[in-house]
Amino acid sequence: MGRPRSRPLEGRVAVVTGAARGVGEAVARGLAERGAVVALLGHNAPALERVAKSLPVRAGWWEVDVTDDAAMERAAARVRSQLGPPSVVVANAGIAEGGPFAESDPTTWRRVIEVNLVGSSITARSFLPDLRTTHGYYLQIASLASMGASPMMSAYCASKAGVESFAHALQAEVAHQGVGVGVAYLNWTDTDMIRDADKHTVLRELRAHMPAPARKVYPVREVADRLVRAVERRSPAVYAPVWLRAVQPVRAVLPPLVTRLSRTELPRIGKHHTFDATGLLGGGGHDDTAPGPGARPG
Repeated sequence: MGRPRSRPLEGRVAVVTGAARGVGEAVARGLAERGAVVALLGHNAPALERVAKSLPVRAGWWEVDVTDDAAMERAAARVRSQLGPPSVVVANAGIAEGGPFAESDPTTWRRVIEVNLVGSSITARSFLPDLRTTHGYYLQIASLASMGASPMMSAYCASKAGVESFAHALQAEVAHQGVGVGVAYLNWTDTDMIRDADKHTVLRELRAHMPAPARKVYPVREVADRLVRAVERRSPAVYAPVWLRAVQPVRAVLPPLVTRLSRTELPRIGKHHTFDATGLLGGGGHDDTAPGPGARPG
């Protein structure tokens, strides 16, 4: 008989934000399949309940806004009391919008920063006491946009560059306390956010003008599997797809290359299309605009 396969997540409590759909849902499923007890946090109560009921292990769900400090503190307390102290936290909640910065709606632009960057910091602050107790692992979902900014995506790029820097600072700050911190770099992933983005000229053209590997859309389960393996290994960085790792050594050259391309391509595209603001994209963007309670448990 061969040696039994190691299951480091068996019985561990794992928190996933933005877990109602997309990458968050897929990561929650992957963690559950490896034996973790999963706490689902998000904005859409019916979707969270559906995901929780479909998982093969014990799970709980809480409808909560990651930008609400008090609500997140209550959610963390309820996760701790009902499931146990988390050993894993995946800060996945995020939204996006596109369009020219000068004509962008200030409230929408600011909301992207609040959810993606401020929401991640509140998530970390709310669960760090538990992660110190369990010597746990915090995974911050970032993006290729953390390494190379794109035109017409200023709020999203700023927020993802911010979460990368935040995670690196946190990594150094809590390493001596036995807490691991990782950064996940994702490219285009087949979620409703990306499918919604392709309906808008500004984002469809943006992706079309990227190099072939960079414009490919990757299956959400394939991406989630890489993230779950990173959680098991407590990786300081994970790239999905793996070729994104090769961008790190050359990231300093990306802004001038993007600027050079944009100088010719944006006027050309502008002759045939208008660059209108997209508003918040996908189901997550829709959920974010809907009023909801703070830390409602399921």
